[in-house]
Amino acid sequence: MRYRTNRRRFLLSSAWAGIGIWTAGARIGRARSPNERLNLGIIGAAARGAANMAGLRSENFVAFCDVDERHLAVAEKYPGSRRYVDWRAMLDQPNIDAVVVSTTDHTHAMISIRAMRAGKHVYCEKPVAISVEEARRVRDAYLQSKVATQHGTQVHAATSFRRSAELIQQGAIGPVREAHVWCTRTGGGWDRPQGDAPVPESLHWDLWLGPAPHRPYNPAYVPGCGKWNKYWDFGAGTLGDMGSHLIDFPYTALKLTLPTTIAAEGSPRSDETYPAWLKARWEHPASGARPAVQVFWYDGIQRPPAPAAVNVDDWHGILYVGQEKMLWVNYGGYALLPVDDPGTFQPPKPDVPPADNMQGHYDEWITACKTGSPTSCNFDYVGRLIEHNMLGIVAFRTGKPITWDAENMRAVGCPEADQYFRRTYRDGWPLEA
Repeated sequence: MRYRTNRRRFLLSSAWAGIGIWTAGARIGRARSPNERLNLGIIGAAARGAANMAGLRSENFVAFCDVDERHLAVAEKYPGSRRYVDWRAMLDQPNIDAVVVSTTDHTHAMISIRAMRAGKHVYCEKPVAISVEEARRVRDAYLQSKVATQHGTQVHAATSFRRSAELIQQGAIGPVREAHVWCTRTGGGWDRPQGDAPVPESLHWDLWLGPAPHRPYNPAYVPGCGKWNKYWDFGAGTLGDMGSHLIDFPYTALKLTLPTTIAAEGSPRSDETYPAWLKARWEHPASGARPAVQVFWYDGIQRPPAPAAVNVDDWHGILYVGQEKMLWVNYGGYALLPVDDPGTFQPPKPDVPPADNMQGHYDEWITACKTGSPTSCNFDYVGRLIEHNMLGIVAFRTGKPITWDAENMRAVGCPEADQYFRRTYRDGWPLEA
């Protein structure tokens, strides 16, 4: 990329605007009154579970599940609610309308699929899957169900997300051929922890492992240590985690589907963990009026090429490169570049009224559960987004670029990639019961 711009820092725009929703509508078997409260089951009651409960506080909490019994003390605030340590038992509780999945990443797909099969609406933390096959199976289960789903990518409802996508689609920077996404989080490249440690009395370790291979308990695996989702057994590293939030920006703005070619590189590969840093590139064919576009990912110590006005040392960001201008965006704001060349583009008024804040992401799902209205991060859209991200990990672990045959879910001429498209589950823990 070639840029000419001065080194002056630019001011972030704080203008608020809405954006259209590109999604299939939610489906529901029985319409409910918008005033009728949902009965929610909370699976994973601490950390993200507590945050999600705050966003859904308008509804009834009738059941709580957590593999650490200390976290079930929250049930004391809700008389009549039931407690579980095994989410499979919770799904049999008949008065639960919907579940909120805030567990470790390696159980997201399994819980979400079985909840949808049981006819329960699902709100699931990101990422909803940590393999290509899981992403496909989650999407298939949603398309066959009559439930409302929402992915825990709350920034999808933020000002910067909605307005930047609207600007891209209105032609503010001309046709876009590149989108660069970065996150400075580091981690990975470790060996498997050695030895074992006493399992905390409150923790049901076998249930925490769930479908993952058996491992002796070690504090390095437990959420809160900052490492657990870097292990392939339990997560998909920075790309799987933060890619769900950040690649969501160009995926929506550019109306992407699935890529045709994927390449990736990183620090030395390990069978145990995500690398200390990773770079990936996805090539998307032209679609309608949109030209072919490449999406780039950088994490750890890697940074994208960018004009001096963009602080690539900020912990995250997205830079769209258009034929006429560029657009920088992050959680806090956005700016057209170069700032000293306003050009002739005059942004029209927003297409739709915005939500007032990220609470709208929860409210959207609640309304969908009750009325069948659409959600912007349903599992049809999200299944494709997560499959896209997981293909970057497959290319890295395979060690060579792959050409993606999406219809047959295979890498053309690269059978060694097959082992990374899917996970092996422990006996007694099939992906779908």
